[in-house]
Amino acid sequence: MKRTIIMAAMALAAIAAPAQTATQAEVLEAARNANDYFMAKYADPTEPTNVKKIRPSHLWTRAVYYEGLMALYSIDKNEAYIDYTDRWANFHKWTPRDGIGTRDADNQCCSQTYLERFVMTGDSAMLRPTRENLQGQMAETKIGYWTWIDAIQMAMPVYAQMYKITGDEAYLDHAMEMYRWSRNECGGGLFNEADGLWWRDADFVPPYKEKDGNQCYWSRGNGWVLAALVRVIDQMKPKGKAYKELKKDFIMMCDALAKCQREDGFWNVSLASPATFGGKETSGTALFLYGISWGLRKGYLKEKTFRPVADKAWKAMATEALHKDGFLGYVQGTGKEPKDGQPVTYNKVPDFEDFGLGCFLLGAVEYYKLISGE
Repeated sequence: MKRTIIMAAMALAAIAAPAQTATQAEVLEAARNANDYFMAKYADPTEPTNVKKIRPSHLWTRAVYYEGLMALYSIDKNEAYIDYTDRWANFHKWTPRDGIGTRDADNQCCSQTYLERFVMTGDSAMLRPTRENLQGQMAETKIGYWTWIDAIQMAMPVYAQMYKITGDEAYLDHAMEMYRWSRNECGGGLFNEADGLWWRDADFVPPYKEKDGNQCYWSRGNGWVLAALVRVIDQMKPKGKAYKELKKDFIMMCDALAKCQREDGFWNVSLASPATFGGKETSGTALFLYGISWGLRKGYLKEKTFRPVADKAWKAMATEALHKDGFLGYVQGTGKEPKDGQPVTYNKVPDFEDFGLGCFLLGAVEYYKLISGE
């Protein structure tokens, strides 16, 4: 009887114990493995994608991948990463998809990498098309472009990067105007402060609900916003109204996300409605790991509450999503809501393999930095 009680107590302790922290070497090895798989499979970065139709390789899915690749380069100075990036960017003439006249946030996403390379090299050819694109948009009176929350990640960091590069606050001011419009006005406001989460677009604000009566908060959509907040705040000086606004939203989101993490470390595809579209999902989980690890490093989040969240998220992806050959499982394909790309499984290849890897690399690198104590 006594032995049974002891065994039961040990089992309960094991369940309650936090996930064991990985080593830096393990995290880097996992990131390299996933990236090596992709670069070998897609050896020519200029080749267009062909999912239902031909698209140039600087579309948003591939642009997100390069965000992750540049992050990987920050901890792993492999010149093959730079060569791969520059072949891609040179082919597209360092220009947003559809040219400098585009106003589509998805088309502007590739400029995040262009500007990172400009900062590294000082080559004005990497900067000029993006600057012309943003200046054209800023000259207009319309600010209601970001009608879906993914757009905040695709485009807002570009404005913040240009602000940091030039010192011209007009870029940041315009970005904040567009952000506030999406947050507070689009569809009545896409951010629900009561829950600390975002509706994907105006189609999902109340009275819309999932079949079980819960709100529809899409995991990856919220991940996009959290990533955007990280990438924008990183370009700002820690003072002023805009900084305080974004930091407040970031903390509200992290508080909400910590509460809805699954026991296994993943997040459900539908954050508040697992009965409708539950299940493990890697891209959203990776973006949440990215944001929470960054928030811990900045001192914005409490270690006691959020470090176990980060540890569990990394362990889940590294042990349950990442295949031995570097393929990433449980990645939901492209879409706009939880039901898209279903079922999401360990072996299913999503329609695009690039953006999920980009998210994974962002999360892995930020977690690596968290472990290192940077």
